[in-house]
Amino acid sequence: EEYKMARVLISMPEDFLNKIDGVAETENRTRSELIREALRTYIHKQKVRENTLAAKNAQILEALLD
Repeated sequence: EEYKMARVLISMPEDFLNKIDGVAETENRTRSELIREALRTYIHKQKVRENTLAAKNAQILEALLD
């Protein structure tokens, strides 16, 4: 599936960018690919956290209603 890519300008410390470039080079990926993957992983973890919190809240509510 083809995606239309938008460009985003971000700022970060140069030493951090150097670390990103080092990892990208080691993994034979572009900087953009690596950053996209990192953000996908972050978003996925956020969703898991939200679902876990929702489940805990539901358990608390059920216990209060029993």
